[in-house]
Amino acid sequence: MKSLIDPVVALAIDAGRKILEVYSSDFEVQSKDDESPLTQADLASHYCIVAGLEALTPGLPIISEEAGLPDFEERRQWERYWLIDPLDGTREFVNRNGEFTVNIALIDKKKPVFGVVYVPIQGKTYIGCEGFGAERRDSDGSVRSIHVAATSSNPVRVVGSRSHRGASLDSYLDRLGDYDMIPMGSSLKFCVIAEGGADLYPRLGLTSEWDTAAAQAVIEQAGGRVVTLDGKAMKYNDKSDILNPHFFVIGASDRDWLALLPDSE
Repeated sequence: MKSLIDPVVALAIDAGRKILEVYSSDFEVQSKDDESPLTQADLASHYCIVAGLEALTPGLPIISEEAGLPDFEERRQWERYWLIDPLDGTREFVNRNGEFTVNIALIDKKKPVFGVVYVPIQGKTYIGCEGFGAERRDSDGSVRSIHVAATSSNPVRVVGSRSHRGASLDSYLDRLGDYDMIPMGSSLKFCVIAEGGADLYPRLGLTSEWDTAAAQAVIEQAGGRVVTLDGKAMKYNDKSDILNPHFFVIGASDRDWLALLPDSE
């Protein structure tokens, strides 16, 4: 898989350029069937990534947020496939706060084994790959290995969504004790934890598998975990829909974060 790293990073950066071309224009915003926003940037990135992956790994299936989801009877036969979110954080893109990413993941046996998360505005690329580890590459050419924090901070550094927050999360935070909430969009939340900048991301709301796969590969290779509320690693392509269960992204593992969940969870 290590031979895929540089070409997939280049592909993510190329998709990011296409996104920024739209970002700097007076773009239109449409609505999907689920009322989530869609822009020309989502589509431009989608076409760029799909064409690149088809050339790089001919015959390997691809699931993209911006394409139809294959029937489960078909995709349950797949042992390995690409899972992409061409523009994660479209709401952040529309609001022009810069907190959006390009996510490309390789799933093998229901697990993300390779992921690239590119942040177009910052020019940062986060990489996680089995047999390689995790690293961050910056636009100035600098490269450094990344790892989650060894111990949690006091107050605990919690990252949370800018666009989604509910009563379940508030109830959990009430039990957490002293904490600093760092609001952030897209899969950047995972990446900040992966490089030790935060301790925890409790996600007690809906997400889809393409939202999390690439970033899960990054954080797992950086020494962290993405677990469902029963403490098990989050799996992919394991059921007919593509919605994730509620989950926790855990960097510092010196506390039993799940033990603080209300019984109703």
